Amino acid sequence: MSTTTAGVIFVLVLVAALVAAYKPFGDYMFRVVSGTRHSRIERGIYRLVGVNPAAEQSWGVYARSVLAFSAVSILFLYAFQRLQNHLWLSLGFDPVMTHGAWNTAVSFVTNTNWQWYSGESTMGHLVQMAGLAVQNFLSAAVGIAVAVALVRGFARSRTGELGNFWVDLTRITLRILLPIAVLGAIVLMIGGAVQNLSDGVDVTTLTGGTQHITGGPVASQEVIKEFGTNGGGFYNTNSAHPFENPTTWTNWLEIFLLLVIPFSLPRVFGRMVGQNRQGYAIAAVMATLALASITLTNVFELAGHGTVPQAIGAALEGKDVRFDVSNSATFAAATTLTSTGAVNSFHDSFTALGGMMPIVNMMLGEVAPGGTGSGLYGLLILAVITVFVAGLMVGRTPEYLGKKIGSREIKMASLYFLITPALVLVGTAAAFATGNNATALNVGPHGLSEVLYAFTSASNNNGSAFAGITVNTPWWNTALGICMLLGRFLPMIFVLGLAGSLARQKPTPASEGTLPTHRPLFVGMVVGVTVILVALTFLPALALGPFAEGL
Repeated sequence: MSTTTAGVIFVLVLVAALVAAYKPFGDYMFRVVSGTRHSRIERGIYRLVGVNPAAEQSWGVYARSVLAFSAVSILFLYAFQRLQNHLWLSLGFDPVMTHGAWNTAVSFVTNTNWQWYSGESTMGHLVQMAGLAVQNFLSAAVGIAVAVALVRGFARSRTGELGNFWVDLTRITLRILLPIAVLGAIVLMIGGAVQNLSDGVDVTTLTGGTQHITGGPVASQEVIKEFGTNGGGFYNTNSAHPFENPTTWTNWLEIFLLLVIPFSLPRVFGRMVGQNRQGYAIAAVMATLALASITLTNVFELAGHGTVPQAIGAALEGKDVRFDVSNSATFAAATTLTSTGAVNSFHDSFTALGGMMPIVNMMLGEVAPGGTGSGLYGLLILAVITVFVAGLMVGRTPEYLGKKIGSREIKMASLYFLITPALVLVGTAAAFATGNNATALNVGPHGLSEVLYAFTSASNNNGSAFAGITVNTPWWNTALGICMLLGRFLPMIFVLGLAGSLARQKPTPASEGTLPTHRPLFVGMVVGVTVILVALTFLPALALGPFAEGL
């Protein structure tokens, strides 16, 4: 069987599995976020933190709860790293340096999981388990909670309440993320992933040298890093390490895990607004963009453009032979289409146009399907912008799901969209203006791509690394940390502000002039608006980087 044929089968089976999971898993998540009964464990948590689960919150209170919880999480994780040499299972590692601890704390709390360090030689087991892995659960739950709050804004009317953040956070963590993570960890262990508390063993290599191989609680962290679209690896080589991703079928499973929540959340949206066809339309936009990206990434990598790839007949540099070119390209597309950031290959070694696709995926705003929650609310923002543009074209007040899109709503949507491009482009320019681009291993267009990728990854809360650039410096750790913070929480504030504005409105009945938002025409319009906005914003930067290199 040829590599191309195997790659096509790999993708088709993945698509079939996601389609099969869409309805049952989406319905389950809908029941979790819409239910009114609380388990005994949940009631105990509410009493412990002093929360009344029956009390709902306005958008401002909901936003302050998100920010307060995240701030405490950053402080806790920062202290955990700085004190790790005094903790159990520290493996004798020194405390993490101040700017590195800041960057990592912000990274994991914002669901970015950008890593400047090698996990197996920097973080002790307790920090990995009780610090990083815990934030993999909580940051994912925060994203889903904000998405659910926005959907409530569409579904409710003449109210200022969007639910209770603490209830949403608890339920999503305990009922959705935790059970599947436990089952997934068991499956990965069956596949060969490591799960122990060993400080490692010394082995003799084929050349007669000695290498220390660290063990640890790998499988449990691996499954939630994918399922929660986090991406932070236990080892430096991330999902290319055989202890994290042992076989081709675990590689398929990990791609499925990182896609299943984002692709199923439109079902939750459809159920909550009482129109399943609206959920299908949003899922269709996601699928259209995702399939286009996966196809193009595979085509560019399998074609092997470039002098060396064409000479040897394949673009194999930086790819694990277990996964070959196609499976590596599919993983790269999926991880950057979501906010996962896990890698099973070296993106810096991709062909010029193949390496461009992960950058473009992140520049789309990671809405195809995007991260856990962030993909759904990002795409709903683009849907709001689309109906606004359509309203201008026909001279009619734009409406979406019976809610008028006025000046306040479009301002919130516009600010949401503009914040990430501003961070990416200003950050990249600042790196070159201050000379910090010198840490890139390449000059010219490829060097620009390395710097552009770093800021795109941080500002979009993706976390994947193009590599080929040294970022473990005070300037880079601080600058990227700021981009992660602003790129995560400013959009969330705008999303919740929009949700509050929508929830207070009185529904507008549909009329003959109302734009149908469940038909293929609207799906195509949202796809077009998404691509055009990205092209207008980032095309000059892409032209100077990957386009110039590819041509």
